[in-house]
Amino acid sequence: MLTVSQQQYIRLMREIEGCSISDIANRTKVNWRTAKKYADCDDWNMKVGPKQRKYPVMGTYQEIVDTWLMEDACVPKKQRHTATRIYQRLVDEHQFIGSIRTVSDFVKKRKEALVLEEAQAYQKLEHPGGEAQVDFCTVHVSKEGKLLEYKLLLASFPYSNAAFVYPLPKENQECFLEGLKQVFEQMGGVPKRIWFDNLSAAVIAIEKEGKRQCTDGFIRFSAHYRFDAVFCNPYSGNEKGHVENKCGYSRRNWCVPIPLFTTHEEFATELLQQAADDQKRLHYEKKFSSMYYGKKKRTNCLHCLIILMMSFG
Repeated sequence: MLTVSQQQYIRLMREIEGCSISDIANRTKVNWRTAKKYADCDDWNMKVGPKQRKYPVMGTYQEIVDTWLMEDACVPKKQRHTATRIYQRLVDEHQFIGSIRTVSDFVKKRKEALVLEEAQAYQKLEHPGGEAQVDFCTVHVSKEGKLLEYKLLLASFPYSNAAFVYPLPKENQECFLEGLKQVFEQMGGVPKRIWFDNLSAAVIAIEKEGKRQCTDGFIRFSAHYRFDAVFCNPYSGNEKGHVENKCGYSRRNWCVPIPLFTTHEEFATELLQQAADDQKRLHYEKKFSSMYYGKKKRTNCLHCLIILMMSFG
């Protein structure tokens, strides 16, 4: 990090001498972004945040206290630990040498933090219009008299409750990308953002800080169709709960009894019709059908076209 005098020198070069960012970076031998940060800085006040109190005497006792507080969530409120009781147990059972005031202050902070964590854990996920969720589900079908296991690739829109589906024989990368292509054609467009599981057809590995190492085929595919891929946290299917529910819904309503067909195209056409008919159902919250959202979008586009034509006389 640059010293204050170096930061001020960069600012003077910009304001007094009128140097460009590139000139400042070359003359001071700093990164271009660093030069721009201080050359165009308007607020030179030191950032001061709330002082974080540390509890060195607690040390390894913090995990013990956290365990007791989390266990309290499963017992009646009148039988939960008070700060005084926690202090007594630490002294009696773990030879704690700190003061009761330290324990009381720590317990108060941890209780507030645990309440906030619980509230965030149950926070409702909001998905704006244009965002889709994609997932596979497994169904059994009868093709030419043989009982087979098939995969359904479902893409759903939480905002409108619309769903699109395409059947596939496997869950490998080739089938996955072909299925995405088919549902894009059914939609008549490509969503802005799509939520996925960490399926092997798209993700090779999860690196540090949650970054995904994707397969080359998926990277090229997403670049070609220009959508942003968002991957859920591991074992967090609730982050794309809409399509998870759609998977169960499609199995119960579109694949019971077991579908009978002779060609793959026949099964795909039947599912396409089922999904189209399902879009006439009312949204579970908004009380409008998915067809309403599509009609509204087309109406808005027509309205914009009329205005554009009128502006040109």
